[in-house]
Amino acid sequence: QVQLVESGGGLVQPGGSLRLSCAASTSIFRIYAMGWYRQAPGKQREWVATLNNSGQTNYADSVKGRFTISRENAKNTVYLQMNSLKPEDTAVYYCNAGLILRTPGDLWGQGTQVTVSS
Repeated sequence: QVQLVESGGGLVQPGGSLRLSCAASTSIFRIYAMGWYRQAPGKQREWVATLNNSGQTNYADSVKGRFTISRENAKNTVYLQMNSLKPEDTAVYYCNAGLILRTPGDLWGQGTQVTVSS
């Protein structure tokens, strides 16, 4: 069974950067689109970014121009580079495999906490 494991979260000041990683237990990027979602306290989980198996990317308007999703096939890892972080980016970030457009697939990671605060 394929597993996704996120890492890289933490506490960062506004304007700072973090890079999240999502390591898959096997090579799935040629089959599945990969994406990131986030859930802030008291809010519903929301879609953040998608990287399809052709390498095309798509971003939520709230993160466009600040976040970049990428992958490293040799390491079975997807990344989310987050720059110019804002307090409203504070959330638990989840990696997902198999999403279609903005609808998530069934495979989720455990999540990693990102806190943006001074």
